[in-house]
Order: sequence, then structure tokens, then C-alpha cells
Amino acid sequence: MMRAAGRAEPPAKSRGMAAFLLGAAGMFAVTYSTQAILPELGRSFGVTPAQAGLTISVVVLALACGAWIWGPLSDRYGRKRSIVLACALLVPPTIGAALAPNFGLLLAFRALQGLCMPGLLTAGVPYVAEAFAPTIGGRAMGYYVASLVAGGLIGRVGVGLLAAVVGWRWAIGALVVFPLSAAVVMQRSLVDLPVELPRAGMFRGALRQVRNATLLRATVTGTAFFFTFVGCFSYVVYRLERPPFAFGPAVGSLIFVLWILGAAGPAIGRLADRIGWERLALSALALAALGLALSLPANVPSIVAGLALVTLANFSGVTAAQLGVAEAATVDRGAASAVYFSLYYGIGSLGAYLPGLAWERYAWDGVAVTGFTALAIAGTVLLLAAARRGSPPP
Repeated sequence: MMRAAGRAEPPAKSRGMAAFLLGAAGMFAVTYSTQAILPELGRSFGVTPAQAGLTISVVVLALACGAWIWGPLSDRYGRKRSIVLACALLVPPTIGAALAPNFGLLLAFRALQGLCMPGLLTAGVPYVAEAFAPTIGGRAMGYYVASLVAGGLIGRVGVGLLAAVVGWRWAIGALVVFPLSAAVVMQRSLVDLPVELPRAGMFRGALRQVRNATLLRATVTGTAFFFTFVGCFSYVVYRLERPPFAFGPAVGSLIFVLWILGAAGPAIGRLADRIGWERLALSALALAALGLALSLPANVPSIVAGLALVTLANFSGVTAAQLGVAEAATVDRGAASAVYFSLYYGIGSLGAYLPGLAWERYAWDGVAVTGFTALAIAGTVLLLAAARRGSPPP
């Protein structure tokens, strides 16, 4: 593989993609493995819904912190090394979380999981941009997002159903097979792209990206979708357990089947190629707001339809935002990815906690209001930027 203009030539479009997608799916399965079982965790450890939501928040907050290490590290030492090492390091805390004897230790192991994940996540977006996007375009990012969807289904629906049969500890412990197998497969099949050493130092590139306006717009956009999505799906399980629904944990976890809508990722990527990531993001923001409104009535069809729109909007918006990240930087892509994911997960981690406080006081209406607020902020940022350019999106 030869360098061209200081960059590596992309490998054949399919080589290593399946292994990479397996790793991405496994990482995402572990990330949200407690989301469908929050009520069970609350009962097991005697904690409130908002406190149970911390099992999500600590993961994403630790991920936000770790992104500042793994992103620049992948720029210096290579994407493949970061991705494979992250998967291997994820194995011990995944076992520890399943064995945690008290809530404090569960949070500690979840935080350790979060510190490992950026090695795959923050290196993943630039790896897609460098290894696959040059040959198959926006579809590459769509495939990546679709793999996260598959992992989300495993981590939510799979864990929820398995927990009803063998208990939550066995359910989240079984997930260890994914990072373990992914590390082995990726080591054997991922293409190791040549590394271009950053001229200005490993972390100065990250500081430079903090001033990248396009990157910051993409970050605000992705964060709004993430905050809204996590809030909705963390607390809808509580809503479905209460009257007039009174569903059990296994039935309630089936709401996460809506994640299958993320399989539209490749088509969404092609759409972004045609209309641009910002127009796609604005359309997705409107779709998410409509979905939240539809979720307000207390009947199952309306809730399912509303959350289906929120889901489709989330994966459309996140695909758009990640394409915005790839477009924003042609060098220091690991650093740019670190900025994006640290803010995305740092602020988005509040999506598993603040909506919980709103739920405890105002029930589902409060959760919806937190989502509307996040979407409105992102929409304002994108529209103001478009207005300054003199070409507001239609």
C-alpha cells in the first residue's frame, strides 16, 4: 500500500469491513447493555430510576474522557492497533459488571468499560473515512451506523429477553463474547493503514480541532440526537411498566426492536451524498420532534409510532453528523473524532440522567420536553450557520 500526497491509499472496499463492523456492533452492545433492565437494577440495588440511569451515564461520560486519549493516540500509532486493543481491554470490566456485588462497584466497572470504548469508537469514524469511504462513499458510514444498530439490538432486546430467563447478571455477562471474538477477528483481517505522524504534536491537533466551526456544528447536531434518543429509550421502559400498560420487563424490552430501523443506514448515507449532511440533519431534527409529539398520548400504537420516528431520525441525524466530522477534517482525523465524541458523549451522558429527574416529577411529558429542548438547540445552530452563509437549507 503506497502513500499518496501524504495519505494512505484506501484498501479494497470489502477487505476487513465485516470484522470491523463486528467490533463496532460488539462495542455498542456492551455500551447500552443495562438500558433495558434499569427497573430490574433499581429493584436489585434499591436505587431510584435516575440513579439506575447512572449505569448509562457513567459509561458515556468515561467514554467522553477517554476519547481525548484514544483519538490522538490512533493518529500517532495507528487505527488498527487502537481498535484491536480497545476490544481486548473491554473484556475484563464486562465480566466485572456481571459480578458486581453492589451498585457502587457496578458503576465502577461500567466506567472502566467506557474508558475502553473510545479506542474503537474514536478511531472508527476516521478508519471508515480512510479505508472504506473513498471507494463506496457515504454508504460506508451508513454501514458503520447500521452495525451500531445491530449491537444496540443485542444489548437492549437480547439482554432484556435473556434477563427474564436467567437473570440480569448472566445476561450482561454473556456479552463478553463479542469484544473477545471481535479482537481476534480484527487482528487477523483489518488493514493496517500507514500512519502519518502529526507534525505539531499528538494533542495539539485536538486543540486545533476545537476551533473547527464545521466540526462543532456536527458535534452539536449529533449530541442533540444522542441526548434525546437515550432519554426516550431509558425511561420508556418505566412508562411501559406503569398503568395503563403494566407490561413486564421482557415485553417492555421489545420496544427496542424499533432499532432495526437503523438498517436504513446505507440508504441514509447515499441520501447525504446527494443533499449534504446539514440538510439531512435538519430534516432529521424535524422528524424527531414529530416523533416526540406522537409519543405523548398514553396508547401503545401512538408510542410505538412516535418512537419509531425518533429512532429513524436519530440514525439519520447521527449518520449526517459523523459525515460532517469526516468532512470537517482532512488531517488529524483521530483528534477531530476525539473532539466530537468527547462532547457527544460528555453532554449526551446527561440524557440518561436529566430526563430521569424530569420523569420523576412530570412523567413522560417531562422526558419529552427535555428532548424538544435539545432538538431546538441543534436546529438553531444549523439554521444560524446556514443563514450566515446566505443559503438557508430549504
